[in-house]
This record gives sequence, C-alpha cells and structure tokens, in this order.
Amino acid sequence: MAGPSTNGVLLRVVNVRPSEVRALLFSFAYFFFLMGGYAMLRPVRDQMAIARGLDNLKFLFLYTFIAMLLAAPLYGALVARAAKAQIVPVVYRFFILNLVAFWAFIMLTEAPAKAGPVFFVWLSVFNLFVVSVFWSLLNDLFSSEQGKRLFGFIAAGGSLGALAGPVIVVLLAKVIGPVHLLLIAAAFLEISLLCMRFVVRAGDPPGQPERTAQRNAPIGGSVLGGLKLVLSSPYLAGVALFFLFMTGVATFLYYTQAHFIRAATVDPAERTQIFALFDIVAQALTFAIQLFIAGRLFKRFGIGWGLTALPLIVAAGFALMAFGGTTLVMLAGFQAIRRAAQYALTRPARENLFTPLDAESKYKAKNFIDTAVYRGGDAGSIWIFSWLRAVGIDFATMAGWMVIVAGLWLATAFLLGRRHAKLAPPEPVALSPKPAATQAANLGAE
Repeated sequence: MAGPSTNGVLLRVVNVRPSEVRALLFSFAYFFFLMGGYAMLRPVRDQMAIARGLDNLKFLFLYTFIAMLLAAPLYGALVARAAKAQIVPVVYRFFILNLVAFWAFIMLTEAPAKAGPVFFVWLSVFNLFVVSVFWSLLNDLFSSEQGKRLFGFIAAGGSLGALAGPVIVVLLAKVIGPVHLLLIAAAFLEISLLCMRFVVRAGDPPGQPERTAQRNAPIGGSVLGGLKLVLSSPYLAGVALFFLFMTGVATFLYYTQAHFIRAATVDPAERTQIFALFDIVAQALTFAIQLFIAGRLFKRFGIGWGLTALPLIVAAGFALMAFGGTTLVMLAGFQAIRRAAQYALTRPARENLFTPLDAESKYKAKNFIDTAVYRGGDAGSIWIFSWLRAVGIDFATMAGWMVIVAGLWLATAFLLGRRHAKLAPPEPVALSPKPAATQAANLGAE
C-alpha cells in the first residue's frame, strides 16, 4: 500500500517506522470510513432532535442511556463467549443491517418523522459502540509507545472522515434526499470493516498457526465484567470520572447550541445545514492539529498534557460565556475549538490510557466506560440543565458553574496522566512480529 515516496511523506508528518507503515495507513483508512459514515447521519439526527422541541431532548438522552444499559450486557456476552475474530464483524454487520432496515421502513411508510426518536437513540448508541470497538482493536495492536507516536495521525483519519461526511450532506441532502444517505453510510461502514482486516494482516506474519488458535479463542469472563473491572480498579474508576466530566461539558454546550440554532431558524433544511457547517469547521481544525502537531507533541511530552489541555480550554471558554455573554457566533467558535481539542488532543490521549491494560479491560471495561458511562453522563447532565433552565437559571450563570466543573476535571486528568506514566512500559515495542501485533491478530480477521 505504501511505496518509498509515500514513506517519505509520512515521515515528514508522523514519527512512523517502516514496519508500521501499512498498519498505520490502513488504520487511518479504517477510521476515515467509519467516521465518514457516522458524520453523514449526525446532522440528520440533530435536526430531528430539535424539531420535536428542546424539552424532548432530555427524554431522548434518557432513552439513549436506557438503550445503552440494555446493549452493554449483550456486548459483554459477545466478548465473553464469541471468538475474538468475530467481535468486530458481528458488531459492524449488526449496525449495517439496522441502517438498511431504517432505510426500508422510511421508504415503505414515507413517514420519516415516525422513525425520528428511534433513529436518534439508535445513532447515539451506534456511534459509541463502533468507535469503542475500533479503539479496542488499536489498543491491542499498538503498544503505549507506539500510541504516543501514531494515535494522533490515526485519529486524523477519523477527523477527515468526519469532515467529509457533512460535506456529503451539504452536497447531496437536497439532491437525493436524506433517507438515501443511510445506504451510503452503510457502504462506508462495510468498507471500514474491509480496512480492519488489512490492519490485522499488516501485523500478522504468515506461517504461525498458534495465532489462528488464539484468534479463535474468546476473551472469557462474565457478561458484566466491564462494570466489575471499573468498580474494582481506582485507575479505571478515574477514567470513568474523566468521561463523566467530559460528557457533562459536551452536553451543556450541545443543549446551548441547540437552543440558539432553534431560535435562529424554523426551516429543517437550514438547521441541518447549520449543524453540518458547525461540524465542517470543527473537523477541519481537528484534522490540521492531528496531522501536523498532535503526534510529535505526544511523543515529546507524553499523554498527560493531552488529557489536561481540554479542561483548560473549556474553563477559559466557560469564563468567556459567563462574563462576556453568549451569541451563536461565539458559541460556534467555542464549540469548534473545544471539539478540535477533544478529538485532536484528548481523544488520542484517553485512548492511550488503555494500552497498558489486559485484553478484558480493553474490550469490556473500555466499552462499558465508552458507552454506559458516557451516555449516563449525557442523560444526567441534560436533565440537570433542563431543570436549571426551568427554574430560571440563565446560560451565563450555568457557564460560571461549569468553570468549577472544568477545574475538577483538570485535577482528574492530571492524576490519570501520572498514573498512566507509571503503568506504561518504558521500552518501545515493535509492531511486527512482537506480542502487540499478536494480540491484534486475535481480534480482527473474519
């Protein structure tokens, strides 16, 4: 996939070794198609949400959390009993069939509004599961040292896909209709699954039959193993707390953004395009940071600074909202910077938190935090914000309180960064044929 000229270009933007190039590029492509498919659907979901009224948002988030609680043990059962090689294909193919079913229902009934609430909940579950499985695979494939160098570039593939998705929406939504975007998204997800197989093969030298046996073995453990691991490990509990702070901040800004956009226009198409344009600005900034900055800074300073950067930015933004007033333009700028920091800096850093852990923690505890804890934070936060608005608390006052939340988040991030530095192995581990690649080979090929 990569020749000498490609390697030369890569070395200018990422600290990659020759044995890692194929896995790096296929991981980049994998995340591009995964996030591109999701990004096509997100503006449609967001427009559906505010079309039914802002008061309905808190119920949609609650239903999403309930759905996540129901899905978590099903995923736990899959991980505990199914062959490792089948985890990613089973999860992705399930969601592909769901997309086709949504498309067929809307086409047959000609009533997309009826599918709106269900689609909102489904997509909110979908995006966390497929992304969590992606990073679980990469946490097994790459060592902590490799993650510091390469995760920023790989995450840029997702950002590029998340940038391409809303561009496709802006160009095609009125041409082919939003419903047909579901089939394009399904095709993107299938292509991402193909890329995943190449990622595994890039680190899986032939002629080693013991790896086939390992690949076909389940991880084992209990269905609720993820919850048990989080409750029994201070480190994982700290990661869960980090997620709760992160989701509380994101939910507050999402709720505020929805309020201002709903007040700005009543046209569903215009609202969809505004959401898409917000995504384009944020993802363009994210991609630039990931491609040219993040990987080298992680390599030099470690992941601790990536964890603390976002709380610092958020604290400054909320202080501006509290004392300088809030407008749609200012909110759009704050959202763009926050999302760029979250996906370009914090995401690679927090995914690297799992690299020193065992397989059960990477697949069960990580998925529980990525899904149930994440959506629990969403649901709890939006109910709190809705109640505060109902009793007359304005956005500026809430923003002032969020500065304190950002301070607590910053302290949690700092402690997690220090703990990870003690857990991560000090010596670099080669991608192939070292154990990290062996673990990845256990999980991907169908």
